[in-house]
Amino acid sequence: MAEHLVDYGGHTITAREDETLLAAALRAGLDVPSSCRTGTCRTCIALLERGKVHYIVEWPGLIPEERAQGWVLPCVAQARSEVALGVPAQ
Repeated sequence: MAEHLVDYGGHTITAREDETLLAAALRAGLDVPSSCRTGTCRTCIALLERGKVHYIVEWPGLIPEERAQGWVLPCVAQARSEVALGVPAQ
């Protein structure tokens, strides 16, 4: 299974293509806010600064303008390249 480097808010981790970015962050020991893990609550929202992702749900809880600006929901997004995520301040 392919793995990709991920800069998750300044922390470098690896993500397998078969796991979500949130799962990879938690596996790496990062303290990432999350709740529903289904792409609806938006607790884990992050800005895709670089790279490509694939969603495991048809339409995650983002409006078209947010998607166009690069916002992603790591709980339902899988890396398809090296990825850099900007994480909003908590």
